[in-house]
Amino acid sequence: MTDPTPQPATVPETGVADLGMFGKPLFQDPGARALRRVGVVDVGSNSVRMVVFDGAARSPAYFYNEKIMCALGSGMADTGHLSPEGRVRALSAMRRFKKLAEGMGLSELTVVATAAVRDAKDGRAFCEEVRAETGLRIWVIDGEEEARLSAQGVLLGWPGAYGLVCDIGGSSLELAEISGGRVGRRVTSSLGPLKLRDIKGGAKAREAHIKETMNGLADKMGSQRDRLFLVGGSWRAIARIDMIRRGYPLHVLHEYRMTRKSVRETVDFIRKSDMDTLRVEAGVSSARAILVPYACEVLSRLVKTFKPKDIAISSYGIREGMLYEQMPQRLRDRDPLIEACRFAEDKDARSPGFGRMLYNFILPIYKSASAPRKRLIKAACLLHDVSWRAHPDYRAEVCFDNATRANLGGLKHSERIFMGVALMHRYSNKRENIRFADLFDMVDEQTRAEAEILGKALRFGAMLWMDKLEELGEMRWYPKKKELHLRLSPDMMPLFGEVAEARFNSLASSLGAQAIVKTVNR
Repeated sequence: MTDPTPQPATVPETGVADLGMFGKPLFQDPGARALRRVGVVDVGSNSVRMVVFDGAARSPAYFYNEKIMCALGSGMADTGHLSPEGRVRALSAMRRFKKLAEGMGLSELTVVATAAVRDAKDGRAFCEEVRAETGLRIWVIDGEEEARLSAQGVLLGWPGAYGLVCDIGGSSLELAEISGGRVGRRVTSSLGPLKLRDIKGGAKAREAHIKETMNGLADKMGSQRDRLFLVGGSWRAIARIDMIRRGYPLHVLHEYRMTRKSVRETVDFIRKSDMDTLRVEAGVSSARAILVPYACEVLSRLVKTFKPKDIAISSYGIREGMLYEQMPQRLRDRDPLIEACRFAEDKDARSPGFGRMLYNFILPIYKSASAPRKRLIKAACLLHDVSWRAHPDYRAEVCFDNATRANLGGLKHSERIFMGVALMHRYSNKRENIRFADLFDMVDEQTRAEAEILGKALRFGAMLWMDKLEELGEMRWYPKKKELHLRLSPDMMPLFGEVAEARFNSLASSLGAQAIVKTVNR
């Protein structure tokens, strides 16, 4: 049986070519393997962070991630120089990061510095000091380049994304438009919380400055009423607080959605709340919490000015953009979700490659499924066996937890829940008394039912485990007659034991169908 999905075909939501998802994995290609462990350092106005990427190059895991809040840009409005205390802390961080990179076997660290270092009178001296102490060269990038890299970070997670990317740092704010996998116009400004904090004249002066600056940005960028992607620690802190205010149960920031109304309500909520109490509840550092009120003022004006249709939080930004910069186009064109799932199967499944056979086997049930749904089905097939090492009593929960909280790009929160429920039913017929029950209501009953059917299909298909991929049986689904047929060769029939029969009947029951088993000669 072959996959009837046209290949290559554009996959809605990601907007990228399918490129034969079950063809040769690109993560094994020499060009991709060169990106298997990449270290980058972002020297920002507020923090200095080192990230080491590893795993499937198109959808890498965070092998190492450390942030030091240095506030290099603090006080620059008055002195024009980097914060002396911040310089000491940043230099100490760079020494540590250099040593860590050596211990991890990294051939090099790519280091970029943004607004504070590029604007400070002693920025060049700081870079020279770092190089003398550590041997690390810092690439100081301008605002437009910072905007481009941040936008590329968004494209790492959403290959076909379109709209406006807004990256807020300590001392600057950048905007970039993205469409068709490309970065378009981009601008930079001084609307960073550290700089706003130093403006004389209080709230009214800041409001006037923010409004004037934002209007100038709008003049340069033109109408941008599509999706707004928010990049940066201050935006993520506001999103965490929005989750608390709404009682949102899935605490995954990437792809978290907000509306203009929810932004207004959360900004008002922050204004009326005790920030110390709120930051503890939201898990926001004290250094970040100090800047949140200023970021709120900017965000309020941003959504008023550009009026986006919706707002998405991106955990990917400049550091991910630096990785994306190193990717060949053929790797960029791959679906990050499928590449990550294929990598997981290759690394953790008992029989790598079985996911492809399982997908083809259950596909007749999904003849009329949409392309986005088939994409999720493919991902679930690839992941169906990666948690086999978990204790049998907890496999269902582990599967759900992995799907909903794992570092997977190109997934909306509702799609995470769909995959989580499906993979949970791969190991369990029931979902009562699961500790994640509060997440189930994030999708409607029909979606939960469809996920359960998929899980039961995976659960049954896994029973027909064969070394020869072409030997698997065949299912036929007749929705009008409500009949689910299973056709097995005589050689396959011994696999259809009591447990397999019970699982097949359970699948047919979930479809409201009659189960019919036939022996056929090949």
